[in-house]
Amino acid sequence: MRSVIVDCAIYRDGRRAEGPQDLSDALGLCRLQDGAFVWIGLYEPTEDEFERVTRDFGLHPLAVEDALNAHQRPKLEVYDDSLFVVLKPVGYEPRSDVVTSGEVMVFIGDSFVVTVRHGEESPLSDVRTRLEHEPEMLRHGPTAVLYTIADAVVDHYLDVARELGTDLEELETEVFSPSAGGSRNTASRIYGFKRQVLEFRRATGPLAQPLAKLAGSGPAGARVPFVQGEAQPFFRDVSDHLTRVNESVEGLDRLVSDVLSAHLAQMSVRQNDDMRKISAWAAMAAVPTMVAGIYGMNFTHMPELDWVGSYPALIAALVVVEVLLYRLFKRRGWL
Repeated sequence: MRSVIVDCAIYRDGRRAEGPQDLSDALGLCRLQDGAFVWIGLYEPTEDEFERVTRDFGLHPLAVEDALNAHQRPKLEVYDDSLFVVLKPVGYEPRSDVVTSGEVMVFIGDSFVVTVRHGEESPLSDVRTRLEHEPEMLRHGPTAVLYTIADAVVDHYLDVARELGTDLEELETEVFSPSAGGSRNTASRIYGFKRQVLEFRRATGPLAQPLAKLAGSGPAGARVPFVQGEAQPFFRDVSDHLTRVNESVEGLDRLVSDVLSAHLAQMSVRQNDDMRKISAWAAMAAVPTMVAGIYGMNFTHMPELDWVGSYPALIAALVVVEVLLYRLFKRRGWL
């Protein structure tokens, strides 16, 4: 059990306190003391490893099932004894143009917080350190933990959106540069970038509704259980940041679609140019081919065959016709 517990601490009056290591005793101690709560952080627990936490904290089976099985959508669910929130932190590797995502499941009760992490893109050590250096914030208990985690996740969304925007600008420059070729590799990069934007969107889009509820934007500004009412303005601020992120993602998605359409149009124009050039050269080659075909039929009565100057005259005529065709196609931009 200790292998999956990243950290376990009791907080009282905004300060980390020494307490019993046993989870049941820790929870019992918190319930006996005003303003105290226990925060347990777990990393990818199995069902057996999570069973004791489930039993001691009275977590709902459906929420436990979601916490154990990753690949959940961001959501907020209210149960009798706890609040369950799913967040999807993301990371972006500019060198490989890959968006990766993790998951953070947060159980909130009156005197406890249980966080379950999946993936490498969801570290919470910085969040815990930040809160432990802000006792005024930590005095608000589990609500402060939920707010700080959501704030950290959404703030990182803004960083990822900026990095994606920078890479998209580079991709635009590559596509629209005069020396850019209509290679399949460019189209593949654009499509791959669009897939990464879609992966980012899966993390940010569904989170809007849970944050709106936490911010009191639901029916008649209803307050979410286990979340203090005075925290609504803070969650509203996080929700505003998420709105900016979603607007950026929408813009990125539209722009990358436009870039892909422009690239395909450029390839089509280049192919049309190539076809015109091929057609022009084929037309110029057709004239001598036609003449050679006529004089290669070996008819007996062909008066031109007996003329002394027929050969140089024919060659000269072919040269004149070819020059005229070349100038015509050149003037029309086919060559």
